[in-house]
Amino acid sequence: MDYNILAANEVILKTMAVLKERNISAQFVNNKSEALEAVKKLLPDGAEIMTGSSRTLEQIGLVEILQTGKHPWQSFKDKIFAEKDPAKQTRLRQESCLAEYYLGSVHAVTEQGEIIIASYSGSQLPSCIFTSNNVIWVVGAQKIVPNFEEGMKRLQEYVLPLEDARMKSIGMPGSKIGKLLIFKEEPLPFRKINLIFVNEVLGF
Repeated sequence: MDYNILAANEVILKTMAVLKERNISAQFVNNKSEALEAVKKLLPDGAEIMTGSSRTLEQIGLVEILQTGKHPWQSFKDKIFAEKDPAKQTRLRQESCLAEYYLGSVHAVTEQGEIIIASYSGSQLPSCIFTSNNVIWVVGAQKIVPNFEEGMKRLQEYVLPLEDARMKSIGMPGSKIGKLLIFKEEPLPFRKINLIFVNEVLGF
């Protein structure tokens, strides 16, 4: 299976409808620029945000905006990178799980509305699961798969080798699937889960 083929529009719309039944709001945009604007509309001025490590957020231009410091939000990563004491930095990383808004991406979305996220450290998972009241995922439409089995194949046979190679290319030991999140539904009425499908190949 070619995991870089964009899902057909009717498949995207069908998946969005299923996600809505699972209390996950989904929207569909045409390109990276529209995705960035959609993210901006979901973030009120002054919002406390935390971003996961995400090629997708880099590709839509959000990471560059955050790195300039010229934005209306409070970025937890600014605090983390500014702190040079390792123990205090670790504490800030733990506290970042409580940020009101978490932004990242996912590794697969099934047509039945299941969302698959893998992580080595698991640092982004608390925010996705419970601790952040607002979660925003930006997802290239090539990540939609027919079912859970294909989602796991996409993760293990496609995503992991690419991420492992990327980590090694920057001098890190590589990557593994240390923790796995299968997000089926959001039961809590005070949490808002937003997923933005983009009609471009983004991320792995």
